[in-house]
Amino acid sequence: MPKLIRSKAPLRLGLAGGGSDVPPFVDRFGGAVLSVTINLYGWCTLKPLSEPVVRIHSVDNAFDGSFPAADMLPEDCPARLICGVHNRVVRDFGPLPSPGYEIWTANDAPAGSGLGTSSTMVVTILKAFLAWMRRPLGALDIARLAWEIERIDLGLAGGKQDQWAAACGGFNFMEFLPDGRVCVTPLRVSHRIVDELECSLVLYFTGRSRSSAAIIREQQKNTASGNEVAINAMHRIRESSFAMRDVLCRGDIPGFARILGEAWEDKKKMAGAITNPMIQEAFDVALKAGAVAGKVSGAGGGGFIMLIAPPVRKPAVIEALSRLGGRVVPFEFTRRGVRAWTVRESL
Repeated sequence: MPKLIRSKAPLRLGLAGGGSDVPPFVDRFGGAVLSVTINLYGWCTLKPLSEPVVRIHSVDNAFDGSFPAADMLPEDCPARLICGVHNRVVRDFGPLPSPGYEIWTANDAPAGSGLGTSSTMVVTILKAFLAWMRRPLGALDIARLAWEIERIDLGLAGGKQDQWAAACGGFNFMEFLPDGRVCVTPLRVSHRIVDELECSLVLYFTGRSRSSAAIIREQQKNTASGNEVAINAMHRIRESSFAMRDVLCRGDIPGFARILGEAWEDKKKMAGAITNPMIQEAFDVALKAGAVAGKVSGAGGGGFIMLIAPPVRKPAVIEALSRLGGRVVPFEFTRRGVRAWTVRESL
């Protein structure tokens, strides 16, 4: 009976600096991001087949289909991330171990929700292929290769933080240098601080996913055209990641909330579609109920909102948000990055 290769990688919350990792800003000035992974995941199962066929089941793309096995899968494949990983792995590492395979992928959060689902899925799929081919790449190499697949091979717009967050896991301070180098510093945050932060944060899904591409394009246009308001705001966002790192490591939760709120005000200056009446209503309701600050996760426009509140006011914030059209999602931080394992078919 053939073995199944399974893999999973955690989604992330961008705590500070998000957007400074997106070109052309990062290419001119460098970026810095503080992020943490949470216990929501991208999942992949890969089953080797003895027949020359590739069967794809992608929940996020609502795609079930098959292709004749080939070195290169179609570039216009509806499941672009799977096909992109397949093509790059074959190009870099040679023929696959079996004539064909069947693959299933799914995310714990909707695509376009602002938690890095697309990049996390590329990391997850890549890890499954590498485990199948017995290529023991480290986390940083997996992140770099996943970034190249998504941003260069597939030409998808976005930054750099998501691939490194998913591959490494945990609290990470990441610096993206103009010359392309990435420096990842894992943060040893004490359990006391982690527990207090988890106790203070609320993760609210607005119920509306969005495509980040249009927002990112506007952000890129503002930077490329020399828009001083947007560029100065991005510099402050970049610097906020250094300040957030310092207050987090010493357990200064009020300082964390202050920086979070200031960075959100700067983020709204980057592109017009980052906020909207639906998002503003959620903020108004949460702040009235006792939240202190918050920000939209990812590019903005919808998806998840991360809010911080005194733990004794957190139930009231959750109740107030539950009366809107979205839902509050419980979560915990996780310290582990992408991983893979093999099992015999049993269920």
